[in-house]
Amino acid sequence: MKNRHFIYGGLAIAILFFVVGCSTQQSRVERDYGTSYNLQKFGQTLNPQAEKNLEPVYGLDGQAADKNVVKYEKSFEEKVAAPSYTFGINAGGN
Repeated sequence: MKNRHFIYGGLAIAILFFVVGCSTQQSRVERDYGTSYNLQKFGQTLNPQAEKNLEPVYGLDGQAADKNVVKYEKSFEEKVAAPSYTFGINAGGN
């Protein structure tokens, strides 16, 4: 009789674990997924209303901006390494 109670109790606990393990409730991580990314993105936006300002942007003139672009593009070109020299010092006799 006691063995049946242990078997039924163990079976009830196993069924309970299976039912709880298959629940569709989202975890805290799943509910908040992407929140930190969005908070950082919104926190780094200086002026959210900037897209509504249709006036031209003033700053660098065309020639100065073009020179900056050329200089920026040249910064990615392969640079030739300066020659390096190695000198050996012989501390021994002959």
